[in-house]
Amino acid sequence: MEIPTDNIEQRRRLPTARTDVSPASVAAQRWRIPLPGLRLTVSERRLLLGTVDLLALSLALLVALAARYDYSFSWRTLLAAPIYFLLLGGVWFGWALFFDCYDLPRTADASQSVWSAGLAAVLTALTYLAIPYYTPHFPASRLSAYMFTALAVVSVTAWRLFYAAVFSQPSFQKRLLVVGAGTVGSALARQLAGTPAVGNPYAGSGFLLVGFVDDDPDKAGSEVEAVPVLGNRRDLARLVAEHNADLVVVAIRHPSTIHPELLQALLDCREQGIRIEPMTHLYERLTGRVPVEYAGHDLRVILPLRDAPTQRLFWAAKRLVDLGSALLGLLALGLLVPGVALANALLCPGPLFHRQVRLGRGGKPFSLIKFRSMIPGAEQRGQPVWACEGDRRVTPVGCLLRPARLDELPQCWNILKGEMSLVGPRPERPEFVADLVKEVPFYQARHAVRPGLTGWAQVRYRYGSSVEDALVKLQYDLYYIKHQSVYLELSILVKTLTVVLGLQGR
Repeated sequence: MEIPTDNIEQRRRLPTARTDVSPASVAAQRWRIPLPGLRLTVSERRLLLGTVDLLALSLALLVALAARYDYSFSWRTLLAAPIYFLLLGGVWFGWALFFDCYDLPRTADASQSVWSAGLAAVLTALTYLAIPYYTPHFPASRLSAYMFTALAVVSVTAWRLFYAAVFSQPSFQKRLLVVGAGTVGSALARQLAGTPAVGNPYAGSGFLLVGFVDDDPDKAGSEVEAVPVLGNRRDLARLVAEHNADLVVVAIRHPSTIHPELLQALLDCREQGIRIEPMTHLYERLTGRVPVEYAGHDLRVILPLRDAPTQRLFWAAKRLVDLGSALLGLLALGLLVPGVALANALLCPGPLFHRQVRLGRGGKPFSLIKFRSMIPGAEQRGQPVWACEGDRRVTPVGCLLRPARLDELPQCWNILKGEMSLVGPRPERPEFVADLVKEVPFYQARHAVRPGLTGWAQVRYRYGSSVEDALVKLQYDLYYIKHQSVYLELSILVKTLTVVLGLQGR
């Protein structure tokens, strides 16, 4: 059978074993123990951070117990009172989510990381000390309580300083080559370059972009987003070896248009154990957003990753949480209504509640209810208008309700009726949806689940008031739909507290 010469030439460019080595070198290679790579992935970085955080806090607790009580400084103490350490870990992760302590760009910046982790450690210690029965009786000894708090803060912040200084170095970063220096590839490069970190712009993400591979002769030897274009498809295998790349990212909008030679070069790299990944997958992991504008017509980008066997259980538990939270919310609403009604009557007479048609699951319209926070007739001639920062239509009462998002509290009734959920994409008005469907790719996919009182887009992005904002929020909403889990739901709820307490609504 005749073998294409092009494929032979490509395979010749792959690194091959040397033949001019001595018997002693061969014997040494045979007995050498392979060491694990130091270049950490995104998930490995978060696992490392979380594990050492827990070890630091547990050691602080163990030292305080051994110094002031009859506990020994050994693993026997952990076995004797595991609830002490398990509860400490649970409290820590609650406050760590609140302060976003596992956001990788933040962890790479020493000042930001120390500030957020230090606050989380202080509040973890104080919360832990305030829990009776299931924690040591520290309040009986103020010195032991002070010792535990100080050790917790010092150990966690010292570890975060060490991480920011050491794990941002190139030795711990995944080296990647991007195939395609066009719109898709440059978008990824901008995202990596935008990662804030001291000394190295790629440190926070854990990825070091070493160069592009592109067949466009006009781009040969040039730079795209300050990253060099190193060669074309025929050079891919050689460049992977020369630059010691761990990952090849395919940044091509329509994969079906990949040149057969490039496909073979990618297969050659995969044969050597090099990881190949579409740009959309990497972008998703880095940003928490689905880059629909770079997905072409690939529906797999917006579909859930797997069909988990616990999916029905998750949905049932989610609905139970919705019902419980809706009932509690309605109780709070009952306490709030008299004050809001009186303030409205005095400052801006008009209806107490405002009803507005929104689109829910399956694109079905429903009547969303909220406290009226704008003047009557805010929309002239019934034409929908985007709310904006400093909107003059907002009433004096609305200025108090909207920053804490208390104007949304009546939507607990929509949750109780099953029209909404506690967490999900925010429902949009049909007038806006009609235009957004035409301008924003995959927009209708956000209607696959119940809309929410709060959502991933609300805690990760500012208030949207344009088509461009709608695109970014859609990216976040689709990420939520694709990656729904208990952890993500809890993360959104905790971050919602920071938005409410920080009065970031408008």
